[in-house]
Amino acid sequence: MSDDSFWNAIDQLVTNASIIIDRPKNSAHPRYSDMIYPLDYGYLDGTTASDGGGIDVWLGSNTLKSANAVVCTIDLMKHDAEVKILLGCSESEIQAVVNFLQANSMGCSVIRRTA
Repeated sequence: MSDDSFWNAIDQLVTNASIIIDRPKNSAHPRYSDMIYPLDYGYLDGTTASDGGGIDVWLGSNTLKSANAVVCTIDLMKHDAEVKILLGCSESEIQAVVNFLQANSMGCSVIRRTA
């Protein structure tokens, strides 16, 4: 699959699903009160991720909520791997997500959308 078809597939997922924010920016994780979300965090309704829930999304401050990166994670606490879509995130917001994930026992790698 080419980069264009990868990003087009993500765009279709985002366009055809409602974004549900269940963990607003600056809120604490429901089980770990010291984990504070740096951005709005939620999922795409009607989609399925490897954990059985919806595909996770981080929502940045850009009013155009298009996918500009994905983060691949390895969660050492849950022993799973996931892809999380970043929508409308600036570089500093992408870094805030990476810092949050790494501080919470997750290995991660960012794939940025190029022009």
